[in-house]
Amino acid sequence: MIKPILKTTLLTLLFCYFAFIAKAQVGYNYAQYEIGTSVGFNKVYGDAETLITMPSINFNFTYNATPFTNFVFEAQLGKLRGGDSVLTKSGRYFNNDFVAFIFRGQLQFGEFLDYSNSKLNNALKNLYVSAGIGVVRNNITQISRYSQQVPGFYTGGDDKSKGPFIPLRIGYEFKLYNTYSQPSVKIDVGYGYNYMLSDGLDGFAAGGKKDVLSQFTLGVKFAIGEAAISYRKQITY
Repeated sequence: MIKPILKTTLLTLLFCYFAFIAKAQVGYNYAQYEIGTSVGFNKVYGDAETLITMPSINFNFTYNATPFTNFVFEAQLGKLRGGDSVLTKSGRYFNNDFVAFIFRGQLQFGEFLDYSNSKLNNALKNLYVSAGIGVVRNNITQISRYSQQVPGFYTGGDDKSKGPFIPLRIGYEFKLYNTYSQPSVKIDVGYGYNYMLSDGLDGFAAGGKKDVLSQFTLGVKFAIGEAAISYRKQITY
């Protein structure tokens, strides 16, 4: 009779111990991986005078070294457009069906802020800056290289090209937490400044400046796998 009592007591103590450990970790654990998608609203600052906003769709995979230090791999595809073949002096107009791949590091302010006793810092902890490297493939499907206003004026360039670029980004993550106070869903709002190291984004080879792709994005990310990694401080307050 004593043995069953000892066994029951031991199991109860073990259960209480693990329950205590689990409870102690509420608010500290996070998932290392996320998948997500976003929509982008893009403008090309290049050799065409008129700016036109065009959409893209983006897919991403994130590795979380910590809840506030992230490494993101992203694929983007969409359309870029700019210029006007009739109303502008150069006559430049283009339409680009582009695909881009990006790898970037992302640092959120919560990594270095003490947000435990400050409402302001607690709000700022999800603000982030990001930089990395990317490559874009340009497919110019429509283009006007001749000016209707200046006879003989022509702008050369390639209809198909690819090249590297530097993605810079600032944004904010609205984190949604599950019943264990672990971030499970994130709403991401960001602005990206992508500096091209080639001159093919608009299909025109003109001027002394490289093209720039400006992006406003709105996206959502979902944690995948178990939230088994513990952070050094509580994630939410």
